[in-house]
Amino acid sequence: MTDEISNWLTGHYAELAGTILGLIYITLSVRQKVLTWPFGIATSVVYAWVFYTTRFYAGMGLQLYYVAISIYGWIYWVSGKSKTSAGELPVTRINRPVAVYGILLAAGSFILLYFLLTNKTDSPVPFMDALTTALSIAATWLLARKVLENWLVWIVTDLLCIGLYASQNLWATVVLFAVYEALAIYGYFQWKSSREVKV
Repeated sequence: MTDEISNWLTGHYAELAGTILGLIYITLSVRQKVLTWPFGIATSVVYAWVFYTTRFYAGMGLQLYYVAISIYGWIYWVSGKSKTSAGELPVTRINRPVAVYGILLAAGSFILLYFLLTNKTDSPVPFMDALTTALSIAATWLLARKVLENWLVWIVTDLLCIGLYASQNLWATVVLFAVYEALAIYGYFQWKSSREVKV
């Protein structure tokens, strides 16, 4: 039994490192800490490798997007125009232009990714890989803009990811996304109760 665990750990060290970094990242984002973003970058670099080795190509591409959006979020959270009395960027509610942009971003990403995955790769699950990736792109953009409803998108996305990664035996990642699911629910209510939520 010990040998089996040791062999599994040896074969999945990158996935475990990504899991630990990811848990730190999501905890910091729920608490609205700027350190969310450097941990987001580290998590994304590790998971880009994990998804490359398991042929989740859209997921791998998503990690590269996460690196870029983490840099954007870091800058936006530090230098955003509208600050709370505590000097932090306030949580905002979604408005029509942001909702439309988010839907277009998700839909456009899905169509492009599904086409690429079905025609240019050997992805074992092109539809779900494209769908979860497209939803994640929109959710992360909303998170970077500090829009409350990012958590609602994450709740749906994380649930889909749990099923997807379980189907591919990525069990440490399944555990990570189960925790993400719980934290997304908690994060929604935590952000909603922020003292200064702007419409």
